Amino acid sequence: MKYKLSVTKNFASAHCLRGYKGRCENLHGHNWKIRAAFSGSKLDNTGMLIDFTDIKKHLDQIISYLDHKFLNEIDPFNKINPTAENIAAFIYEQLKKIETETAKVCEVEVWESESSSAVVSM
Repeated sequence: MKYKLSVTKNFASAHCLRGYKGRCENLHGHNWKIRAAFSGSKLDNTGMLIDFTDIKKHLDQIISYLDHKFLNEIDPFNKINPTAENIAAFIYEQLKKIETETAKVCEVEVWESESSSAVVSM
């Protein structure tokens, strides 16, 4: 049996896309929505794959780094474009720090609007 848990959070920030020809090359903001998922096939002795509290705590730390910032000015987005894809990959890599032997981050989805999202998965 396989289990998959997810937590959804939001934050707001501004960015502009370097090397892009179009409206998004200009400074603009988004109310981002993040869904982070962990998967595994073995529960611990409390019947949990991973505690939702642990996921939320770490995701809150990541979001506090990004929230109400001009993303182009903070690492790593001062070097790479702060696209939804790159933001999803950044969050994915940060969440790997709380993986357990049995619970692995499997997917991060980042919405920049209600109709547009990017997904990074294992």
